[in-house]
Amino acid sequence: MNVLIVYCHPSSNSFTYRVKESFAKGAISGGNNVEITDLYAEGFNPVMSPEEYRREAFYDESLDIPRDVLEQQARVSRADCIVFIYPDFWTAAPAMLEGWFQRVWTYGYAYGASPKIHLKKALFLVTMGGSLNDGIRKEQLEAMKSVMIGDRMHDRAEKCEMHVFDEMTRGYGNDKNRSDRITRFVKQAYEIGFNL
Repeated sequence: MNVLIVYCHPSSNSFTYRVKESFAKGAISGGNNVEITDLYAEGFNPVMSPEEYRREAFYDESLDIPRDVLEQQARVSRADCIVFIYPDFWTAAPAMLEGWFQRVWTYGYAYGASPKIHLKKALFLVTMGGSLNDGIRKEQLEAMKSVMIGDRMHDRAEKCEMHVFDEMTRGYGNDKNRSDRITRFVKQAYEIGFNL
């Protein structure tokens, strides 16, 4: 299977980076081809231009799509499976990834009369500081699923899954727990990749 990882985190010194690395190793070991889009490292521009807005707001396919967006769309089109790996920032993806969807999911490509995205699988691997044992975090998780799986992926993938790696905050008496969870979650990320 051709797997596209869309990775969005500003630091390589992070647990999210380790999840990405472990998942990719697992996917490759499982016999998949892996391509990685590292939005921060590549300097992806998440800001929609006025011209892009006109194209989307008026469903005008005669207006040009910027080259960087076409390059991202080509990566998605090569994939059978897309995997988004990012941290939870205030119950949302980082602004960079929000902008990626706003710019890359264009009219005629991601939606409209004949959309061109037909994936076998979409995965979301999300890191979170808080605990899913807290009622509010469970509610936030459902909201994240509604946005990412319900709206962003909708019927663009045959199967969708979200995996959340929680209790990853630094400090607050969580250091030992965090260390133990890193070991467990890095292994889990590898297994998710291997068993695609």
